[in-house]
Amino acid sequence: MGRTSSAAIRIGVVIVPDDRWAAARNRWRRAEQYGFDHAWTYDHLGWRHYSDGPWFAAVPTLAAAAAETTTIPLGIFVATPNFRHPIPFMRELNTLDDICGGRFVLGLGAGDDGYDAEVLGGSPLSRHARVDRFAEFVTALDGALTVDGFNHAGRFFTARGSRNLPGTLRRPRPDFVVAANSSRTMRLAIRYGAGWATTGVPAQTQGEWWRGVGGRTAMFDSEVERAERAPDSIDRYLNLDAAPESPVRSVRAFEDTLGRAVELGFTDVVMRWPTADSDGSAAEAIFERIAGEVLPTRPDQSV
Repeated sequence: MGRTSSAAIRIGVVIVPDDRWAAARNRWRRAEQYGFDHAWTYDHLGWRHYSDGPWFAAVPTLAAAAAETTTIPLGIFVATPNFRHPIPFMRELNTLDDICGGRFVLGLGAGDDGYDAEVLGGSPLSRHARVDRFAEFVTALDGALTVDGFNHAGRFFTARGSRNLPGTLRRPRPDFVVAANSSRTMRLAIRYGAGWATTGVPAQTQGEWWRGVGGRTAMFDSEVERAERAPDSIDRYLNLDAAPESPVRSVRAFEDTLGRAVELGFTDVVMRWPTADSDGSAAEAIFERIAGEVLPTRPDQSV
């Protein structure tokens, strides 16, 4: 991709929706003021230890964030079919895209086991079945967003004459960033995505994690080549929140992380805004330094 320095990579931030809006709104404002290239929130009914504490929904959070910002792209990172049906979700996305003025980006993932998969009381799905459901979800959501009067009859979802007027401001629909760590889901990203996202592989050490990220990147390169899609036509997102060591432990560590990501061909990284309950005030202070020292050194690359 011709990227040779950390100045050439876009940096996004995930703002966890665990605070009441009176406190959270300032983070969204600051994300834009700092110069982040995109800002996201997680989409869960409950997530990790947060399942036992406060948690707010992604779509209304982003609608509120749109009123606090003017230019920064806003997104869900990532929505899954664990608790979403493509037809009502399409209506929410149409509305959110309209409120955002067309600067909405949608991250999509297959969903894992855990709280989101269990709370509605459905039968557990195997990994293969979750991928089957995800493939159908992405296909149906794409159709629902782009075809007025959409019909779909599948194993997991059904739609009969689904209307989508007035449609989204961004045509033909908001960009999809598809999270994929297997060949099959990577092919979905290549077919439907403006971007591909990865978490690498679970690892105990940072070195193991980077080797896993490199393996996923090589796999994606092969799938892109096999699909005969131009490599530069799809952006590549690395979720830094998946690493065993936080990149927000020093400015130098963060800069080193950006350099490694660039070397592997990533166009974008996504970091998490530290939270007081799990990261502490020291991480927040380093985050502020990164925002103040690293972001201003890069050219404007907003998507």
